[in-house]
Amino acid sequence: MKISVLASLVLAAGALHGGQTDGLPPVRPAATLPEAGALDDAQRLFYNARYEAAAEMMREPCSSDANGMAACELRSAALHFQIRRALGDPADKDKAWKGCVVCPDLLTAFQLATGKGQALARARLVAHPNEEATLFLLSKLALNHVWLQLGTLGHKTGWNEYWEARKTLDRLLKQNPTHVRARVARAWIDYIVDTKMPRGTRWLLGGGNKKRGLLVVREAADAEAEFFAKAEARFALWDMQVREKNLPGAIVTARTLVRDFPENADLNRFLGTHDSSTSR
Repeated sequence: MKISVLASLVLAAGALHGGQTDGLPPVRPAATLPEAGALDDAQRLFYNARYEAAAEMMREPCSSDANGMAACELRSAALHFQIRRALGDPADKDKAWKGCVVCPDLLTAFQLATGKGQALARARLVAHPNEEATLFLLSKLALNHVWLQLGTLGHKTGWNEYWEARKTLDRLLKQNPTHVRARVARAWIDYIVDTKMPRGTRWLLGGGNKKRGLLVVREAADAEAEFFAKAEARFALWDMQVREKNLPGAIVTARTLVRDFPENADLNRFLGTHDSSTSR
């Protein structure tokens, strides 16, 4: 089963690590997120691979809510996955794009959601520069743009967003090394840069470290964490296990995930193909 670089990074989570360092000011508590129930419902739809429904549920909170950063991030991720699903895994990405009727409208919606979320996050950081939820969402919105442009569409653009995401994650993790989602988002950068980029390009991108990325994601999958953050960690672990051809480990992780997300077609397809103890 092929799992794209894009899916990997959108499904990033984190692991437990150290505490405050270098005498930095205390990290502010996460911003209160309005419509928490709707956000949870949309996340459940997302992890069940119901991307269109998840994106639609976050349309209004993203477009009209002054604190809609999380809604915009989730909506942009879901729209990206819709584009990826519509395109498939083509050899010629330009040709596939030209033949995709729904893709231009999805891309416009993605750009609007991403831009709105970034604007909200940057404005909030002016008043609350160390707020961890906002730092993470700003980095994640930038990564969503990078993975769409570089991975799904094959465009050589998004490098400013890459560096913004990387530096913002490093800043957040210096303040709070226990931040679950930031840990694995950063681990995916380490893993992908080390495994997918040519040696010279790795240096230009600040370097990567496959072993460190794998270690962080394994720790994250076992760490105490909020439900959806832990789900992200487990999806990340499953993805890496598939990439590393660790089929026994990937089957165990997929069995765990499918209990929480039984509608996810990718999990069911994987288990139906590879897990002889599961009849589907």
